[in-house]
Amino acid sequence: MQGRDLAEREPGWVFGPAPLLFLPAVLLLGGYPGQSPLSLKKISGSEKIILPKGSDTASLFGSFDQHLKLIERSFSVRLSARGEEVLVEGEPHGVREAARVIHELSRLEQGGYTLTAEEVEHAILSPKERKGRSVHEPESDAIFLSGKKRIIAPKSPTQRSYLESIRKFDVVVGIGPAGTGKTYLAMAMAVSALLKQEVNRIILARPAVEAGEKLGFLPGDMFEKVNPYVRPLYDALYDMMENERANRLVERGDIEIAPLAFMRGRTLNDSFIILDEAQNATSEQMKMFLTRLGFHSKAVITGDITQVDLPTEKVSGLIEIQEILDQVSGIRFVYFSERDVVRHKLVQEIVKAYEQYEGKTGKSRKR
Repeated sequence: MQGRDLAEREPGWVFGPAPLLFLPAVLLLGGYPGQSPLSLKKISGSEKIILPKGSDTASLFGSFDQHLKLIERSFSVRLSARGEEVLVEGEPHGVREAARVIHELSRLEQGGYTLTAEEVEHAILSPKERKGRSVHEPESDAIFLSGKKRIIAPKSPTQRSYLESIRKFDVVVGIGPAGTGKTYLAMAMAVSALLKQEVNRIILARPAVEAGEKLGFLPGDMFEKVNPYVRPLYDALYDMMENERANRLVERGDIEIAPLAFMRGRTLNDSFIILDEAQNATSEQMKMFLTRLGFHSKAVITGDITQVDLPTEKVSGLIEIQEILDQVSGIRFVYFSERDVVRHKLVQEIVKAYEQYEGKTGKSRKR
C-alpha cells in the first residue's frame, strides 16, 4: 500500500471545513519535542500514527499489507502507510478503533511477537468483547505460546467452551465439520502444557485410513509408510513451534506422532494425548485408546462424523461413544457447527450446503 501526499488524496483535504493549511506546522513536521515514540496527530477526521523507530513494518502491516487491509474492511476506513507513518481516514468512530488496533499491534511487534492474521483479528475485537483486556494481555481463555511468542484466542463461543472444557476435564471429545479448529486448538493446548512443564510429553495419534481411495503399497521403512497419515499433525506442530525445536522434541520422544494402532499395550502417564480423525477409529480401537489414559494425563478426541472413511461394515468408534460415554462424569462432549469454521469463508458455505443436501437426501453415513 503505497503512501501518497495528503493533498493528492481528496479535494476536501485542502478546501474542507478544517483544511490542512491552518494546522500548526509542528504537527505536520513530526510533533512536539518529547512526544511519545508512538503518537497520534489529529488531522481533520483522520489520525496520523508515528510508529516507534526501527519498527518491523513488514510484520506489522503483513504480507502485501494484508493486516492493514483487514483493518480497513473491519472499520470502513482507509489506511496509507509511508515508512513508519500510518494515516487513518474515515468516520470518527472507525478511525479511533483502527488507530487503537494499530497501537496494540505495534506494542506486540515491539515485544517480539509474531504477528499473524489471527492476532490482527483478535486485536480488532473491541475491549468489551475481549473482557476489557488489551490484546497484549492474554485472556484467561487464550493460549500463550512462548516459543513463537504467539497468542491463540478462540474465535467463537463454541471454541471458547472447547478450551474451557480441555482445561477442566481429563477427556474431551470435539465433534464437528472440518475447519472449526478442533485439532488446532487441542494442539495449541498440548504445546502450551508441554512448554509450561504441566505434562512430560505430547502424544498425537491418527487412524491410518485412506480418505476414500486405496493408496496401495507404500515404499520405505515403517516411519516412511505411516508418515503420510500423520503429516497433518506435523504441519500443526510446526505452526506452533520453531521447526528445529519441534524436531528436537520429537527425536527425544517428548513429542510422539504415531498411528492409532501403535497405542495398544501402553499406559500413558503425565501426557497430553490427541486422537485426530477419530471418526475413522473402529469401535475396538476407540475402546483401546480410551483405556490407555494414565495418571496426570489428558486426552482430546476430535473428528467429523460426516466424513467416515471406514468400510461400510465397520462401526465408527466416535459415533458410538456419544451414546456409551454420554453420562460418564469427567468426559465432556463439545459439538461444533458450520458457524465455527475458521478457514476460507467458502468452507463455511460448503459445509452448510452439504448438511442441507444430506438432510434432504438422507445420504449421510450413519453407523
